[in-house]
Amino acid sequence: MTYELQRWTLEGLLPQPGTPECQAYMENIEKRLEEFETQRETLSPEMSTDAFAALLQDYEALYADLVRLRAYSYLWFSEDTANQEALSFQNTVNQFMADAQNRSLFFTLWWRQLDDAPAERLLTVSGDMRYYLESMRQFKPYTLSEAEERIINLKDVNGIEAILTLYDMLTTGFSYTLTVDGEEKTLTRGELQSYAYSPDPELRKNSYHALYAPYQDLKDVLAQMYALRLRDWHSENLKLRGFSSPISVRNLANDIPDAVVETLLEVIRKNVGLFQRYFHFKAQALGMEQLRRYDIYAPVTAADKTYTFDEAMQLIDTSYRAFSPTLADMALRIVNDKHLDAEARPRKMDGAYCYSVLPGMTPWVLSNYAGKINDVSTLAHELGHAVHGLMAGDHSPTTFHSSLPLSETASVFGEMLLNDKLLAEETDPEVRRTVLNSFLGDNYATIIRQAFFVLFEKEAHRMVQEGATPAQLQEVYLANLREQFGDAVAVDDLFALEWLLIPHIYDRPFYCYAYAFGNLLVLALYRKYKEIGREAFEPQYLRILAHGGATSPDTIIKEAGFDMSQPEFWQGGFDLLAEMLDELEKLA
Repeated sequence: MTYELQRWTLEGLLPQPGTPECQAYMENIEKRLEEFETQRETLSPEMSTDAFAALLQDYEALYADLVRLRAYSYLWFSEDTANQEALSFQNTVNQFMADAQNRSLFFTLWWRQLDDAPAERLLTVSGDMRYYLESMRQFKPYTLSEAEERIINLKDVNGIEAILTLYDMLTTGFSYTLTVDGEEKTLTRGELQSYAYSPDPELRKNSYHALYAPYQDLKDVLAQMYALRLRDWHSENLKLRGFSSPISVRNLANDIPDAVVETLLEVIRKNVGLFQRYFHFKAQALGMEQLRRYDIYAPVTAADKTYTFDEAMQLIDTSYRAFSPTLADMALRIVNDKHLDAEARPRKMDGAYCYSVLPGMTPWVLSNYAGKINDVSTLAHELGHAVHGLMAGDHSPTTFHSSLPLSETASVFGEMLLNDKLLAEETDPEVRRTVLNSFLGDNYATIIRQAFFVLFEKEAHRMVQEGATPAQLQEVYLANLREQFGDAVAVDDLFALEWLLIPHIYDRPFYCYAYAFGNLLVLALYRKYKEIGREAFEPQYLRILAHGGATSPDTIIKEAGFDMSQPEFWQGGFDLLAEMLDELEKLA
């Protein structure tokens, strides 16, 4: 079979917005919401388990229909962020979702405030929704009155969520101009960033200057948006809800204790020397005295291959299939069902993501494929997310999404399988160096870089409350970069603006440590796979994926034989990376 770049279809997810069928869909949700609201009076600690089970069934069905609505609005907007119809529909959906959330809020608040004994009795009939309901009760100390919660939901739609939408519109609307071989090109961000991997050092530098140019022009506006985000986060979560720190909000949502996250960040900070050693090696391989920040993704050999989309898909399929035909078939389902949008084009959302909507439904994957090895890895990564969603397809819509830190498990493991295949098949030392270089560079980006984003966020949240200016945040961010790189990489002042380019710190504060968490977990899993072999490991691994979000991260990780509270667990991932760096240095 030959694979060609494709755009996805949203057919089957929702009737086309603007049609009578879509209007009828939303009216049906409205009617069921009205019916659900009538059950407010039935809620009591003494209610029967049969009545509670029926209520959960109605709640779950509403939840699923609202999920479809939100997914369609986001996917449609992603295709073309300048599409005014898509933007209008997204705004309509956001308002509709806020209204629906407010009208069903009575159940959430009642459940959170219920005493433990009646809650435990009712949980006996919750089935697959049990962990979802248990997690909800963890927010009991931070829950406000129904009137206050309603106000927050309403103000967010035209407040902080609107600001975040404007950030997306501004930044995805940028175009970038770069001169390549004497020709001036206008590029998307995805196309531009492929030049960060160019063997030409001047082209690498120029690509970063082109990338930062529109952010430089709007740096004060984007910094103000960030400050508003942080003030809103602090006002709601610390002042009103009573969380002890800004990051604790994310930790509770992830069901990861604060102490575990601090241990993770401490171990990562202690291991920056490993990647500084890698960057020293890379400078030597490139014939440079010291790397510049522009050079960290540079190829170390002339064997930096490009891959057609078909070649990429064939590589991914065979690497997945050698480990698990089950996972390989699921990955192909994304392509065969036309749920993959891989072509790079203007106005399309930058980067890559996977959107698993509902159990049993083929997920949608967005990427901006440009043919480099990192694009192949990105595709393997996002298809890993998709197979994770499909593996968890037997769960409730409320529990099939894995928790954020474990959501990277299948995606990073997919990259490892691809890397393993490339290393196993390549005898050319130049190509092997390219593969190992790419792998270590990716691990810098997903472990060290992401963790240091979070370390910056911790400082920024504190500083904004103390009245910090954008210039002061830039200064702190530069210091953050210089700690990461030590004397191995020279960091130009241009990169003081880098934080303005990171959507996650705007829309999901402290999200980024999940990448480091997931990557180091996968390195531990991968080492176990190599120790016990495919036949013994594959069933264990598939069970981990099949859990989805139906049980806690701690339970899943302990089932895999690890203890996330121990520094030794996290250090094991760095030890494996050190072995790979040893191999790369031997090929020099």
